[in-house]
Amino acid sequence: MKNNDQLFRFVFDDTPIRGQLLSLDASWQKCLQRSDADEYAQTILGHALAAVTLLASTLKIDGNITLQIRGQGPIHLLVAQSNNQRSVRGLVRQSQPVEEPAETLQQVFGADKMVITIDSGKGKPHQGIVPLRGSTLQEALEAYFEHSEQLPTRIWLASNETSASGLLLQKLPGEDIDSDSWNRVTQLASTITEQELIELSEQDLLQRLFHEETLRLFESEPIHFSCSCSREKTLNMIKSLGKAEAEDILSEQGQISVTCEFCNNRYDFDPIDIEQFFSNDNEFPGSQSIH
Repeated sequence: MKNNDQLFRFVFDDTPIRGQLLSLDASWQKCLQRSDADEYAQTILGHALAAVTLLASTLKIDGNITLQIRGQGPIHLLVAQSNNQRSVRGLVRQSQPVEEPAETLQQVFGADKMVITIDSGKGKPHQGIVPLRGSTLQEALEAYFEHSEQLPTRIWLASNETSASGLLLQKLPGEDIDSDSWNRVTQLASTITEQELIELSEQDLLQRLFHEETLRLFESEPIHFSCSCSREKTLNMIKSLGKAEAEDILSEQGQISVTCEFCNNRYDFDPIDIEQFFSNDNEFPGSQSIH
């Protein structure tokens, strides 16, 4: 039986390659509940969530990794984020249907790049600019790995209305690997279908792909949906607008209401809240948020 909302690590005994298998179920459903995009856009979001979760698990940092594409195309915004606590969140925004799903990502997003940000919480976040190549996120990420100075990496992604899944293979850091071993293992992995990646259990999938190899499968790591929004962060966003603009909004609407795009939590602030915040220099008013 397949283990949902789990990440599994494995290593090959005879060649310096590590792997990860990922299945998102309940966490993926929570993201879908907050999306009104069509099936094609939701598939891209599922791929993005699986990808950043796999990538986050390869980083030894106390922080998060964010994948973002912003453009002027039919799908104009994609954001997926995961962190070292194995929490995920994401969103996709669409202005019109994608008439030809086989179009390139550049045409779909009206953009020629995606941004991968690694934030360790210490100092300035590291940003990588990734060219949008191919018609799938998998192709774009593999082009990035191929032309970057990172470890040789391959990734396979799949999603449907119930699950988002992924498989990652990567050379072990500091180890030498011959091209024959890398080609053999990645060619075996490339025989997987999207249906198998979504439906098969981790044991069945690894047996199906690598039954002639010797590998070790480690204990699973649970994954969950979580949002980092808060009343304090929302007030800081309002502060960035300036007191004059905040007061203009209050005069027009009577209160300032902000809804988080990731989790739909709503934060309401009345004139007393805003006056107290600006007067007391970041002392957060204590009125309740509406969920």
